Amino acid sequence: MRLHRFHGGLALPGHKAESTAGGLRACPAPPVLRVPLLQHAGEAAEPCVAAGDVVARGQRIGIARAGADVHAPRGGRVMAVEEAEVPQLPGIPVPHVLIAVEEDAPAASMTPLAIDAAPEVLRARLREAGLAGLGGAGFPTAEKTAVARQRLVLNGAECEPWIACDDALLREHADEVVQGARVLARIVGAGSVQLAVEDSMGEALAACRAAVDAHGGGEVQLVAVPTLYPEGGERQLVQVLTGLEVPRGGLPRDIGVVVLNVATARAAWRAVALGEALVERVVTVTGPGVARPGNYVVPAGTTVAHLVAQAGGYTPAAKRLLLGGPMMGLALPHDDVPLGKTHNCVLVLGDAELRATGGEMPCIRCGDCASACPSRLLPQQLLWQARADRLDDARAQGLFDCIECGCCDLACPSHIPLTQQFRVAKSTLRARDAATASAEAARRRFESRQQRLEREAAEREAKLAARKAAASPEAVAAALERARARRAAAAPDRNDAP
Repeated sequence: MRLHRFHGGLALPGHKAESTAGGLRACPAPPVLRVPLLQHAGEAAEPCVAAGDVVARGQRIGIARAGADVHAPRGGRVMAVEEAEVPQLPGIPVPHVLIAVEEDAPAASMTPLAIDAAPEVLRARLREAGLAGLGGAGFPTAEKTAVARQRLVLNGAECEPWIACDDALLREHADEVVQGARVLARIVGAGSVQLAVEDSMGEALAACRAAVDAHGGGEVQLVAVPTLYPEGGERQLVQVLTGLEVPRGGLPRDIGVVVLNVATARAAWRAVALGEALVERVVTVTGPGVARPGNYVVPAGTTVAHLVAQAGGYTPAAKRLLLGGPMMGLALPHDDVPLGKTHNCVLVLGDAELRATGGEMPCIRCGDCASACPSRLLPQQLLWQARADRLDDARAQGLFDCIECGCCDLACPSHIPLTQQFRVAKSTLRARDAATASAEAARRRFESRQQRLEREAAEREAKLAARKAAASPEAVAAALERARARRAAAAPDRNDAP
C-alpha cells in the first residue's frame, strides 16, 4: 500500500536491542502491592474493598463511574485503602489499595465468550475487564470503541527511543494481538484493519506476518511503516496510513478511524477468550543505569524500586530516573512509585545520555523548531505568547494541538525548554478555564436563587393582596348580608321547635 509522510519528526537512535535480547521475563509480585485506582484517563475509581478483606486475583477492587474498573493484580488480604499521589498528577491524592500478597490465594475469572459474540456483549466485556489503552494515554477501551468506525489501526509503531515493550510483546504473542484485532474490529464494525509495525522491528514483523497468515482471517493487513519519531502518535500514524490529517481540536474518530495499541488488542482477546481482567502489562526496564535491561510482565501496583531490583539493580552510571521514554517521560524524584496500566517503561539514564544543560540563549528565529514540529505549529511564536501571558492568543495558534513530543526541544540550538513552557501554559489555561467555569456555575446558581426568591416574594404579595381584597368594606357587607340570609332561612325551623 502507499504510505504518506507527516510533517517534521526526527530520526533518533533506537536503543531497543539493549532490552529485547532476553525475551519477556516475569516480574514476581512484591510482598505488598500498592494498586492505584487511577490507571486510566479520567477520574479515579472508587474503592469497593476495605482493610481486612480477602481478595482474589482478578477481583474488582475499584469501580469507575466513567473509565476503567481496577482489579486485584494478585490475591491476598487488603491492608489498607489510602490516598497518595500518582506521577501524572503531582499534588493530587488518589486512592490506593494496599494488598499483602498471598501465594496460595485464589484467582477470579469471567466466563469466556465466543469472539463472534454480539458487538455490544464484547464491548461490555472490555469494560468488565477494566481495559484501558496500554499505549500511554490510558483512554478506557470500552468508551473508545463505543461508536462504529470504518477503519481500525493497531499501533505497533513504538518510535520513542529505549522503549521496546511492544516489540517484545509482538515477538512472542503476535497471534494473540491479531486475534484481538479481529475482536476489536467486530466491536467497532471496521471493514479495514491495519497492524502498523516499524520497519526496524524485524523480528516483530516476522512474527506478525506469520500470525496474520494463521489467524488474520483475511481481515488484518500488516503494514511496515518507516521508523521516525513521533510516528507512534495516533495523529501521525493515521496520516501515514491514510494521508488524512486529523482536524485541529478533533480526534481520529472524526475521520472514521480508531487507533488502539497492540498490547490493548492482546488484552482484549484475553478478556474475551480467557475471561481475564487486565491486571498486568509488559514494562521495559532499560538504560545504562540498570544492570540487566529487559522487558518484564509486571503486576499493577509493583513499585519502580522492586522492578529495578529484578533487573539487577542500579549501576554506578545511574544519573536520572524516568517513567517513560527520554522524549515524553516523567522524571521521578524517587523510585517508590507504583506502576499501572499506562506505564510502559522505566528508564535510568547516565551522564552520556543527558543533553547538555548549558544556559538558555535567546531565540534566533532559525525556524528549526517549526521544521521539526509534527503538529505544524510555530513553537517560537507560542513561546513568545506564553511568556507574555497572551495565553488566549497561544490557544488560538494551536497550543493544545502540541503533543509534547519534545522535537522542538531537541532541534533548538538555543537550548530553550519549549515543551516545558507549553506544559506550563496549558496547565495555566486549564486552571483559568476551570476557575471561569466555576465562576459561571456560581453566577447561574446566584441568578437561579434570585429568580426563586423573587417568585416566592411575588406569590406572597399576591396572597396578601387576595386577603386584603377579601377584607374590603364591600366584601364585609356582602358577608354580613349572606349571614343574615342564612339566619332568616333557619328561623322558621327554630319557631316550630317544641
